[in-house]
Amino acid sequence: MLRRTFLAMPAALLAQDGLPEFYKRVHRLTWVTPDAAAAAAAWAKLGAAVMPETPEAEMEGARLKVVPGLLGNLILDWIQPLNGHGIFAEYLKRHRGAGVMGLMHHVPSSEALRGEVARLGAVGVKPLVMGTYTAGAMSVECAFMDTAAKGGYTLGLIVAPEAELPAGRAERQVTQYAFIASKPEPVSAFWSSLGFPAFTYTEVVVRDPLYRSKPGTFGMRLGWQRHGAVPFEWIQPLRGPSTYHDYMAKHGEGFHHLAFNVADMDRAIEEWRGFGYEMTMAGAWGEKDKPGSGRFAYFDVTRDGGIEVELLWNWRG
Repeated sequence: MLRRTFLAMPAALLAQDGLPEFYKRVHRLTWVTPDAAAAAAAWAKLGAAVMPETPEAEMEGARLKVVPGLLGNLILDWIQPLNGHGIFAEYLKRHRGAGVMGLMHHVPSSEALRGEVARLGAVGVKPLVMGTYTAGAMSVECAFMDTAAKGGYTLGLIVAPEAELPAGRAERQVTQYAFIASKPEPVSAFWSSLGFPAFTYTEVVVRDPLYRSKPGTFGMRLGWQRHGAVPFEWIQPLRGPSTYHDYMAKHGEGFHHLAFNVADMDRAIEEWRGFGYEMTMAGAWGEKDKPGSGRFAYFDVTRDGGIEVELLWNWRG
C-alpha cells in the first residue's frame, strides 16, 4: 500500500540564481501505459534493463503497477493505472493511449523540492500531485507539476538517491528528447517564464527524403533547448505527410520520440527493422560526405509504449 503525506509549502519564494542545477539532467521518464509488463518486456528486447516491478501502489484512490528499467543514461518508470483514477489514467485518456507523460529531475533534498515548487508556484504553476509515497520498502518524495497544457509535458521532481547507472550500450544512450508543438513560440514563452532557455530555431532542408519507403515531401522547423546534457527538440511540422502529422492525428502534441546516435546507419536500420518495426521516415541533411552532414531515420515503436525512435548518424570524416 502506498501512503501519502502532504508536504508543507513555504509562504515566500526561495531565492534562485538562474535555473537550478538539477535541471541539467533528466533522470527518469514517466512512461504511462495500459500494460507496464508488456511495454517493459518489449523494450528489454531493444536493450533496456528491466528491474522487478514494485509492489502495487495506491495514490489518492488510484491503484498503480510500476515496472522500472534502465536505458543507457536514463531510468524508465512504466506506470500502469489499474482502476481508472488519478493523473496517469487521465493521461491515457487525453493522449488516447500509451506515451511518455513527463520528465523527472532528481532534487537533492526535501527542502529543495519545497523551494522549487514554491518558485514555480510564484509564476503560476502548481503541483498536480505532491507528497511522500511509499511502495513496499521504497519511499520517495515527489511532485508532478501542472505544465502539460502550456508546456507539452508534465514536469516531475523527485527526492531519491542518485543511483550510478551502468554505461550500457553506446547506441542506447539517449541523445535527444523530442516533442511536437504546432505553435512552438507560446511553448517557448511558457518555459522561459519558468527560467528555462527560450527556443532557438532551425529549419531543416532535407536531402533524399523518404516517407514510408516512398519519396517524401515533408518539412519541419526545429526549436532547441540546451539547458542540459541532452538537448530538447521541439518539432513544428510544416509540409506533410510525415510521421509527425501521423502521430498528432493519433495522440495530439507532446512527447514524440527518443533519439539515439548510431555508428553505421544502414546497419542500425536493418537492426530496427529486424525488431519488426516500420521505418516511417528518413532522410539526410547537409552536403553529402561533408562536415555538418548526417542522416536520420524514424521507427514506429508506438505499439510498445506509444512513442517513436529516431536514429541519428553524423558524418565524421
